[in-house]
Amino acid sequence: MNVLVVKANNRPDGISTRMYNTFMDQIEGQEELNVTTYDLFEEDMPYFGQELFSALGKQHEGVELTDTESRLLKAKQKAKDVVAEADTIVLAFPLWNFTVPAKMQTFIDYLAEAGFSFRYTPEGQHQSLLTDKQVIILNARGGNYSVPEMQPVEMAVNYVRNIFGMHFGMEIKDQVIIEGHNADPDAAESIINEGLEQVKKSAQELAVQYS
Repeated sequence: MNVLVVKANNRPDGISTRMYNTFMDQIEGQEELNVTTYDLFEEDMPYFGQELFSALGKQHEGVELTDTESRLLKAKQKAKDVVAEADTIVLAFPLWNFTVPAKMQTFIDYLAEAGFSFRYTPEGQHQSLLTDKQVIILNARGGNYSVPEMQPVEMAVNYVRNIFGMHFGMEIKDQVIIEGHNADPDAAESIINEGLEQVKKSAQELAVQYS
C-alpha cells in the first residue's frame, strides 16, 4: 500500500520533526508499505495567487508561461500526483502562531481544486472526492491548546481535520498531538517522550493494517 509522509517543519530540533523521524524509523523496512516522503521545505512551492490563475488561462490559450507560472503549475501537479497515488497520508507539522506553516498552507491550496479533491453537484451541494484515502495527523505545539480557553485559537489541527476530513473526505485514521512542553519545561522531556511513544504505536498500527 502507498503511504505518503509529509514533513512540514525544517527545524532540525523541532518536536514535529522528531515525530516525523520517529514515524519514519518505525515504518522503515516494512515491505508491505510503499513509502514516499514529501518535505515541503525542500520542494519548490511558489505561493498560491494570481500567478496561478494567469498560468491556467495561458495554458488553456497556448500562451507561453513565465518562469513563476511554470513552476506553480509543476508544483501543483506534483502535489496532486503524490496525494492521488497515496492510500494513507501522514502529516507531520507544528503549530506556528496558532496555525500551520505557510508551506503547508500552500500545499493545501494546491490540493483544494474543484474536480480533484471536491466538487459541487448539479444541485449545488459539496461533495468530497478523496474518500478512498485516510490521514494520520502528527502535530506538536508548545502551549496547552486542549484547555477550553485556548481551543478557539488552535487553527492548525482543527484546520487540517476540516480540510482533509470534511472538505476532501479522507478518514482521520489517527491523531497524535504533543503539547505543553514549552509551557511546562520541567515536564517537557516526559511529555515529548510519551508523545513519541504514541507516534511509534501509530506507525506500528499502520504496518499491521496493511500486513
